[in-house]
Amino acid sequence: QVQLVESGGGLVQPGGSLRLSCAASRRILSISARGWYREAPGKERELVASITSGGTTNYADSVKGRFTISRDDAKTTLLLQMHKLKPEDTAVYYCNLRSEYYVNSVPRRSDYWGQGTQVTVSS
Repeated sequence: QVQLVESGGGLVQPGGSLRLSCAASRRILSISARGWYREAPGKERELVASITSGGTTNYADSVKGRFTISRDDAKTTLLLQMHKLKPEDTAVYYCNLRSEYYVNSVPRRSDYWGQGTQVTVSS
């Protein structure tokens, strides 16, 4: 069973920076998507940033220009660098890896989630 472990969350003042890291317990084959999501109290989980196997990135409008997603395949690590943090960025952040493959010619998909790391932006 693959485990994803996030780290790097914490309390930061508005305008500050944090770097989140997500490490997989072992290499995952056939990864089709990598992303960071967040869930604020009373709100649905939303996609913050994603990166394809080819390196194409996508960001939620609310974080464009402030957050950067990257990956280190050698270390099976997904990163999220966050700058100019705002109180509205406060949430639990989750990393997600999606694997798509075939079993007996039948397409399958597996989603792996971390346990989440709390980010609190407050003065």
